[in-house]
Amino acid sequence: MKLNDLRPNDGAKQDRKRVGRGISAGQGKTSGRGTKGQGARRGEGGNLYRQGGNLPFYRRLPFIRGEGFTPPNQINYTEINLDQLARFEKGAEINPEVLAQANLLHSAGEPVVILGRGEVSVALKVRVHRISKTAREKIEKAGGSVELIA
Repeated sequence: MKLNDLRPNDGAKQDRKRVGRGISAGQGKTSGRGTKGQGARRGEGGNLYRQGGNLPFYRRLPFIRGEGFTPPNQINYTEINLDQLARFEKGAEINPEVLAQANLLHSAGEPVVILGRGEVSVALKVRVHRISKTAREKIEKAGGSVELIA
């Protein structure tokens, strides 16, 4: 195959419609713009401020200021502290399903992070998405184990 053999697919390229070229051309006289009015004039549209009473486009954008901008791909973790795990007995496996059954999760679909507030006195097997360094130390000091879910 050579460069002169390359062709776009059938139907991929269309000739642009030539407007305002006489009555037999299909788009003559007003050229599809109607009769009079703002849309019939040259330079109509393109001004992002004037939107006919709507809030202007630039004011609808979530600018990164001190407030109001939420990154679209951030991860919201459900935070659980060690003092909330005190209700579980020795050797219990703690995972998001168990925490949801114990009504400790606000939203069951969000990943779980264990934070280090409080103390744990029994050995627990913890399987969560994230854990703080102090929480890991306290759980392992009590004889438990920590496994991270990917």
